[in-house]
Parts: sequence; structure tokens; C-alpha cells
Amino acid sequence: MTIEVGESLTIADVVAVARERAQVALSSRARERMAASRAVVERLVREGRTVYGITTGVGELAGVRISPAQSAQLQVNIVRSHSAGVGEPLPDEVVRAMMVLRAHALALGYSGIREAPVALLLEMLNRGLHPVIPSQGSVGASGDLAPLAHLALALIGEGEIRAGGVAVPSARAMASAGLRPAVLAAKEGMALINGTQLMTACGALGLFDARHLASCADVAGAMTCEALHAIPDAFDALVHDVRPHPGQRKSAGNLRRLLEGSEMLPAAPAHARVQDAYALRCMPQVHGASRDAFEYAARVVEIEMNSATDNPLIFAREERVISGGNFHGQPVALALDVLAIAASELAGIAERRIERLVNPHLSGLPPFLTQDGGLHSGLMLAQYTAAALVSENKVLSHPASVDSIPTSANQEDHVSMGAVAARKALVVVGHAQQVIGIELLCAAQAMDLQASLRPAAGTAAARRAVREVIPRLDGDRVLAPDLAAARRLVAEGTLRRSVEQAIGELA
Repeated sequence: MTIEVGESLTIADVVAVARERAQVALSSRARERMAASRAVVERLVREGRTVYGITTGVGELAGVRISPAQSAQLQVNIVRSHSAGVGEPLPDEVVRAMMVLRAHALALGYSGIREAPVALLLEMLNRGLHPVIPSQGSVGASGDLAPLAHLALALIGEGEIRAGGVAVPSARAMASAGLRPAVLAAKEGMALINGTQLMTACGALGLFDARHLASCADVAGAMTCEALHAIPDAFDALVHDVRPHPGQRKSAGNLRRLLEGSEMLPAAPAHARVQDAYALRCMPQVHGASRDAFEYAARVVEIEMNSATDNPLIFAREERVISGGNFHGQPVALALDVLAIAASELAGIAERRIERLVNPHLSGLPPFLTQDGGLHSGLMLAQYTAAALVSENKVLSHPASVDSIPTSANQEDHVSMGAVAARKALVVVGHAQQVIGIELLCAAQAMDLQASLRPAAGTAAARRAVREVIPRLDGDRVLAPDLAAARRLVAEGTLRRSVEQAIGELA
């Protein structure tokens, strides 16, 4: 599979490059566009025109004039001086997503960069040469300046590259691969570091996972409904057709299909309860709201992925160079704060369902889903873990995008904090995957304790998927490996694939 850079990318394309190591190639039209914008830059340098970042300093130093003879050195200096990141290095999959997104933005032809540096960036990606990029240091002002500077630093043979999981000096890694570092010309340092590719990379990966998470939440919730003999009327299409939020209708539809044919749910005339607790009855409304939030965030991220976020922008056809603000991360920062909030809510309602499963006063099942309570604690601590993660998510879901600290001597006087929003959104999604995994584990155990009742085809497939990797809990054992395996069922798509093989594609 080869992903073409310079035309249009989707979230799935980015994930294919980041996680599946799909190859990347530059489109022929991208080459033409880059050549046209590059010609404009070279003419400006020859004519000695005053253009931000090409023949001037940057930020507050934009008033300092740079001679044409110094323009190439300026670009190297920009990359070096902006490589000021700190903290743990970003994971390889985030770096790979950044690389393909940055190459794509440059290939759109508005950055004035030559083909050679972009081609080198793609070659590094194809060969698994990943710049070591510290995770902290971006305020999302002129985009993700520090992280992208570290990416560019590796491109010019400085800094470090991780190859085969080991960090080595960039020049050595390139030499071993038979590659030569890029030699930057006018405008190219600016082109490489201006943009929102860290936050957008995290957003693409997080949203891909979040969309799958929403379906897994429906599966886990359906299993809990069976285990607790919930009233299925709450998922009736009549209810959701009169409040037609798209996500709500999708979740309700999933729940109806997942529960179809179940012998574990009470028949309508027979059930004594009038209604269930909100964590069961309101699943479509809560899960659906998160789904709709994910779709809003995905629209923003896909627009951003295919946008020119450099500064200044080169419009070759109009022969204009315009210094604007497309690098500002506010659209993405807001969207990724929404992603975190929506994922946090999926985990929050799941934890309440977990509590109902393990609490004998609410479930009517053995305490903590163990037959020999007292001697055995069963799944007591699984709920503790879910509660801890949900509580941590509440802190992480405070919006980063409402904050701003001026930088560059108050020239950049409003910043987005988009990189902070992005990094914590990934953490929240990961926590939510674990909480949904814990619900799967508890619901499967609760179903096993009622083995005389036949579940629906969809939930039965989900329980089989759990039992293929996690044995039934007949006595106390170390739970940590079970919890890790349960998260993998969600994160790696195993649960969803198993269910869809039984009942068809889920929304």
C-alpha cells in the first residue's frame, strides 16, 4: 500500500503510515506546484525584496533585515534555535504521522520549498528513520514550532534519529542508510517548522481510536444490559427518531442489533421494573453525544491535515507572498479538547455500569462477581482501577485551548496550547479504552454466572472474544494482565471484528 502525498489525505491514510508502515510517495502534481512556488521565492531573493522569514528575522525580530547572502544561513539558524523541546520523546507512531503530514502540507505548493527536502523526508519515513522529537515545548502559536524544528534538525543531519528503536546521531543514521542530509536554502527552514503537525498527528491517531472506542462502548454496554437484565425498550427506534441526533441513533441501532434475540432480557409484559438507571437506559444519548463530538473533531482534523499552515504563504499564480496566521492552532486545539471531553464521558458512564455489575446491592449477582466472596475479592479492584482512570480523565479534560501565554516579546500575544490539548487527548482516549476493557471483563464474568440463559448473537461473540484471551475468574489471581488484555481487545480492534463477524458491521 502506497499513500500519495500532495493531493488529499484522510485520517485512515495517516494511521496506515503511522502504524502499519505504509509507504509514501510524492504526487507528480505536487512536484509542479512546489516548483512554481519555489520560483517565486528565488526571484524575491534575487531582487532583494523584504519578505518575512526570507529576508527578515522571525517573530519579534521580523524588523531585522537579512541580506540575500545570509538567507540560507538564516534558515539553518532558525531550525537550530527553535529546537528547544523538552520531555519524553514522542512515540514513533506520532512522529511518523507528523512526518507524513508535514510532507503533505509542503507538497501542496504554498511553502516555497524545493522538492529535495520533501523527498528526503519521505525517504526517511519509508526507511523507518524517525527524528527524536521531545514531546513538550509547543504552545501552538506559530503552530508546533519546537517539535517541527526537531524534525527539521534531523533532516539537516543534526539532532538524533531513532532507527530500529535505538536513538543515534542523525548524521550517522543517514550515512548508514546511504542518505545525505538536506542543505537548506532560503525560506526552507521556515517552511519546515511552521505548521500544526504535532497536534494534527495526535488528533488523527486519537480520533481513529475514538471512533472504534464508541462502537466498543456500545458492545460492552450491551453485555452489561444482558448481565443486569435491562429493559430494552429504551433503545426502541421510536424513542430515538423523535430526538434524531445522528450519534444517538447510531448507538441505539447498535444496541438493538447487539441485543436482538437475547434470552437474558425481560419480556415487555413480564418485567416488574418501569425503567433502569441512567447508565443503562441513557446509553444511546450519552454514547451518541460522544460520537457526534468525535465527528466534529474529525472534520476539523481532516480539514487541517489538507491545509497550508506555513507562513508566509506563496501564491505562485497570483505572484503574491502573504504573511498570515494559518499556523495558529486554535481550530485544532478546540477540537482536541472536545475529543478528550467526549472520550472521558464514554469512560465515565462505563465506570457506572461496572459499579452496577460488581455491587451486589445493585446487580443481584454475587459480590464482585465471585462465587466465594470473603475468601476471594473477585473483581472488586477492577472497579477501583476504572474509578482512578475516570477521575484522572476529569483533570485531563480541562480545556487547554482556553489558556494563552504570550510569547516572542508579545508579538505572539495569543496562543492556542493545541499541543497540550493533543497530548492529553491521547492519554484520555487510552484511559477510556482501558475502562471499556474493564467493563468487558466484568460483563463477561457476570454473563458466565448466568450461563443457563442464552445471550444475543452479538454479545455472545463479544464474550467469546474476551474468553479467548482472558479465562473466567474462578478464584483470585493477579488482575493486571487481564486488564491489559482487555484493553488490547478494544485498542487493537479484536473485539469489534469478532462482533461484526457475527452480526455485520457496527456503526
